[in-house]
Amino acid sequence: MADEKVLDAQKWVNATYGSVAGYVRCPEDGRTGWSTMNSLIMGLQTELGISPVVASFGPTTMSKLQALGDIGFGWNKNANIVRIIQHGLFCKGYWGANGFGEFGAVTTEAVKSLRVNMGLPDGGMGTAGGTVTPKIFKCILNMDAYVVVAGGTEKIRNIQQWLNGRYWQRDAYSIGPCDGIYSRDVQKSLVIAIQYELGLTPNGNYGPGTQAGLKARTLREGSTGIFVELFTAACVFNEPVVLRGLNDEEVRTTFKSTFDSKTKEFVQIFQVFSQLYGPGDANYGVGEFDTWSQLLVSMGNADRKATASDTRFEITPSRARWLWDNGYRMVGRYLYDPPGSTLDKEIKPGELNTIFSEGLRVFPIYQDNARQLSDFTYSQGYQHALKAHDLASGYGFNRGTTIYFAVDYDAQQWEIDGQPQGIVAYFNGVVAGLASRGKKYLHGVYGSRNVCINVTAKTGARFSFVSGMSWGFSGNLGYPLPSNWAINQIKEFQVTNGADVFDLDRDVWRVGAEPGVSSVNNTGGPADGYIAYVQRLLNHANAYKSAHNVGTNASRLVMEYIRHEKYRGLQWWWLADSYDEDFVSYCNARGEYVQNSFTDPITGYELDATHLMATANGFLENSDPADKKESTGGDIAGWGGDIMTFWANWRNAVDEYASPLTFTQAKLAIPGVVSSFGYTDMIEDVDGYLLAKHVAGGGDIVAWMNGHYNGGGGLTRFRSHFDRRWGNATDARACCWDVLAGPSDVTVNAARIALITGAGAALPADYVLLPGNTEKLALFCQGFTDRQLSLIGLENSLAAQFKENLATYRKQAAQRASQRGAAR
Repeated sequence: MADEKVLDAQKWVNATYGSVAGYVRCPEDGRTGWSTMNSLIMGLQTELGISPVVASFGPTTMSKLQALGDIGFGWNKNANIVRIIQHGLFCKGYWGANGFGEFGAVTTEAVKSLRVNMGLPDGGMGTAGGTVTPKIFKCILNMDAYVVVAGGTEKIRNIQQWLNGRYWQRDAYSIGPCDGIYSRDVQKSLVIAIQYELGLTPNGNYGPGTQAGLKARTLREGSTGIFVELFTAACVFNEPVVLRGLNDEEVRTTFKSTFDSKTKEFVQIFQVFSQLYGPGDANYGVGEFDTWSQLLVSMGNADRKATASDTRFEITPSRARWLWDNGYRMVGRYLYDPPGSTLDKEIKPGELNTIFSEGLRVFPIYQDNARQLSDFTYSQGYQHALKAHDLASGYGFNRGTTIYFAVDYDAQQWEIDGQPQGIVAYFNGVVAGLASRGKKYLHGVYGSRNVCINVTAKTGARFSFVSGMSWGFSGNLGYPLPSNWAINQIKEFQVTNGADVFDLDRDVWRVGAEPGVSSVNNTGGPADGYIAYVQRLLNHANAYKSAHNVGTNASRLVMEYIRHEKYRGLQWWWLADSYDEDFVSYCNARGEYVQNSFTDPITGYELDATHLMATANGFLENSDPADKKESTGGDIAGWGGDIMTFWANWRNAVDEYASPLTFTQAKLAIPGVVSSFGYTDMIEDVDGYLLAKHVAGGGDIVAWMNGHYNGGGGLTRFRSHFDRRWGNATDARACCWDVLAGPSDVTVNAARIALITGAGAALPADYVLLPGNTEKLALFCQGFTDRQLSLIGLENSLAAQFKENLATYRKQAAQRASQRGAAR
């Protein structure tokens, strides 16, 4: 929507300076943007006598402004410069003038408001305040925000204001944004602040002097002062940290001047998450050099312990021994070297056996150029996936291996999201290509933190291989480690092993993440062990039924056994009926126990089998309603219960997420994002539903698991579930509303009380009684439906590619048959 005052600014600056050498006209559309700000900057340069003008507020512009001095109430040396200030204020949302060209009371008050929002003193009472210094002038003509914007938090904004207020008059410090978002500029501001406190000449780089200074600034519980403030600011900038457990948890902290017990607790969790220290280590919970480094730069302390590596060089027997002797336990090697390359980096014949013989593991990397945006399109990703699959199969890599596809440059956000060229588009192609080959392999991502975060969330990358040693990448500045990081590349160096010299990258290998490969040519799959376990339980169930004349479905007995420890009690009696305690005893007496999880071969993510089986139990007990818009106890056992909890979470996080649609887009079933309704929760809900329908139709649980997890059925799990449960988006939205606020049955009502009011949130039926809230509940239900459709959208692409591949294969087979016939 056009803004009249912005349009006035655009018309004035174009009319006034349109004929100046070098001037670039801005669009006259009433929309604030860099084009308008750059035109105002070029207008200012004209008034300062700079020629030709350029679209940049550089050192010459700053020097000229400093010579001009501060500008405040009554300043009348140049009316056009005052007008530029006033138009810049309007473009930033401040009512900046009652008379253009005159620095009067209205302009003074606007500048005061701006200064306060920046965290600076307003300059004094009345007309004595509101002064525009050269640094503030520069900020008026940029696109930084000084109020919290979408995605920002007051917690981070308070730190931004604190940094500005303390350091803004220092020469090397530039006034930063106060938008509540941790960014590259904010990180640099923090490093400059640290350098000032260390008594250094700041440059914003994490160099030897800064490192030496922080080695002498170890903090621990009880420490106080400025370095604690700087340290806890860095902690806030790196939150949330994922605490692994039965249910992963996001842990946050606060900005403070005392290193208290809560700070220590956060540091401990951060150190474990970052693979620095753990319980029993002397530095566990201490703010020492390695922790400072990991908080401030993506490579952290590049010389800290690292147990993995990657290289373009062949791993010969002597190199393998060197790696083992120097503490390395895994090495990354390339599947492919593109034509024209002189690097000769692909895996050599016999090399994998050499690696394995020394006790090392390996992880495969696929890179085909991948150094500029033009290398990334959907079709390229698809073709690369086919090639990676074929090469990995040729080397014998086992089913379920993660192949890391590289983004080897500093991709910006617009490049990540771009269409048809874009990083996410490329990885969607990778997903489709691997699926068209039966999803033997999983995709991982190599790149900056921001690339890894985006590719994981939008394409379901299993693990992230972070290019941490590229600490200057904008995608590594202002972003935390991805929650699914598995490998962090921190240093490139040259190994001298006798007469042999080769380059090696040191990688931190996260415990419990990427397992690496220790052998090849195994024929099994990730879920085979669990399916064999379920087969044993099914055999027990059939024997038990025969011996005890029990009429319960054998597959249902298996579901009950797997879920009985975790999903039991009155609420589950309502949802899924009781379980057969005698069958539980029967299995236990034969050495069985509840195995809680298994790896989904389709996504590579660990699935909670107890949740999946409880959901299936619930849908067996509660058939779908005749009207797809209505909800039942079966839904509560699956997605309905999860969406209730998710609603309560939104209501408890409304200060951060005013829009329920934004909340669902950020948190609902997003890979790599910790949530009460996470990605694997959605998979378990969907698979549980499909399993129940298979068993209700006369099938058995093992046949379904084989077909779903090993036979490709899971490739279209979201579409199959959506079509069968709802059929269209309208019914899905209506059903979500019914679960949350409809006149549902006693089971659904009881679940609302337990899951929503029990979490401290108002029932949706009460919430919508207030003005405007009906629309918000509708947006929440829309967000649920949109997420279902987005998951289906990717599957549709997979299915289309699979069919296209199959058609091509059949056509080629027919041609070969025809040729053979002709030859005969």
